[in-house]
Amino acid sequence: MLYIIRHGQTANNKKKLLQGRSDMSLNDKGFEQAESARELFDSLGIEFDKVYTSPLKRAVETASVVSGGADIEIDDRLIEMDYGPYEGMDLTDPAPEVMAFFMDFAGTPAPDGMEQLDSVVGRLGEFLEEIRSEAMVRNILISTHAIAMKGALEYLTPESRGSYWSTYIGNCAVYVSDTSEGTYMIPYEITVNK
Repeated sequence: MLYIIRHGQTANNKKKLLQGRSDMSLNDKGFEQAESARELFDSLGIEFDKVYTSPLKRAVETASVVSGGADIEIDDRLIEMDYGPYEGMDLTDPAPEVMAFFMDFAGTPAPDGMEQLDSVVGRLGEFLEEIRSEAMVRNILISTHAIAMKGALEYLTPESRGSYWSTYIGNCAVYVSDTSEGTYMIPYEITVNK
């Protein structure tokens, strides 16, 4: 089984800043969210055989709390989208070109200087293909970020035609994909009390 989790809250999330590749730690609420996710997995009897994480602190900290000591491996392909010159932008007053992109991810290219969504899907898809056989026989946790997670969900569900781009993914949201049949099944969300 494959479990994909978004990291817990950071100070920049709370301030509504576009954080991208800024290397922020979890805040107190973020650690609480990660603990809630761990409690959910414990209550379901789920233990992780392997954990992969983005190299950014917030994802590594989330992986560490949620996994309960499983083997953790950093993979750079799980990093958040590169927002380029828009990194740190106040999301309550975004630049017009960023607002247009966020209003129609599937139909509007990312503004100049940002990583394009097909690049996000490509690197997440490459990673998912590499771990496919492992996920068939082991419980795998992936700790990543909102847009990177959406890229993974888009890869896993090509028939979604871009619908995951506009799906809200909160801090410590978890999606699951059954891999027991040798292929990735349609992912579904499980609820973590926050």
